[in-house]
Amino acid sequence: MIGSEISAFIDAIELEFGLSGNTCSSYASDLRFFAGYLHENGCDRVQDVTSGDITEFLAREREEGMSSATRARRMAAIKSWFEYLKDRRIVAVSPAEHLESPRKGRLLPKTLSEAETFAMIDAVDGVQPRDIRDRALLEIMYGCGLRVSEVCAMEFDNLISDGELLRISGKGSKERIVPVGAAAGKALNAYINSAREVFVRGDLLERHIFVTRLGRAFTRQGVFKIVKERALAVGIAPERISPHVLRHCFASHMLERGADVRSLQELLGHADIGTTQIYTHVNAGFLGDVHRRYHPRG
Repeated sequence: MIGSEISAFIDAIELEFGLSGNTCSSYASDLRFFAGYLHENGCDRVQDVTSGDITEFLAREREEGMSSATRARRMAAIKSWFEYLKDRRIVAVSPAEHLESPRKGRLLPKTLSEAETFAMIDAVDGVQPRDIRDRALLEIMYGCGLRVSEVCAMEFDNLISDGELLRISGKGSKERIVPVGAAAGKALNAYINSAREVFVRGDLLERHIFVTRLGRAFTRQGVFKIVKERALAVGIAPERISPHVLRHCFASHMLERGADVRSLQELLGHADIGTTQIYTHVNAGFLGDVHRRYHPRG
């Protein structure tokens, strides 16, 4: 298990390598944050961790306001841990070996192309309650750019203006209003009107919109498994997809089609526009095309 591997590593760097108590404490904290992220996303073995997991973890840390110094330290902890695991032949290779520190370069979020995203969502077209629910879940995540925690927490009280808008309470209890697009609205209405009752079985006290087969609110791990399963069904490699990747796709695809960064900041619920501006780097090629097309001396 990942927790025991972390404990063994911390003991080793303290007893064998003689690192200071403060360094050991910091590394332990950093690795437990990383382990928590891995567990949320369905990864509980060190042998299954990929470079994409590390990149996305640090990208999420940046989005949540973590300083570059803290993220650099977390990267150092992760690299040291995997070198330790490699030396002891617990893993064959270190997934962190070729990754740069946040001090040296910005970690860009992973995205899928529009075609890949549409293929993944459109493939969920069955008429069984689970298919109808999963289609609505994917449409809402991609259509509204929600964090997985926000999707899990969605209740009927979050639907306003006859379901055309969502009132979302994000990081730091910051509230924002997000439009529900046509495709997401259609899928959500189909789920609420024809499939949700199958899962809640008449339980009027359950107010969460998306519920499991047991009629209870989803956990992050549950949503992650659905996203992975639906992506794998259309040939998208598991390491390329997660609920957070769908949020990145929402932002990148909006920017590609001409959305301005300020509006995107509001839709994503970012406190700092610098966090949103990372997507201008993801779409640097697109912006170059725009510049060449429209600048008088392009």
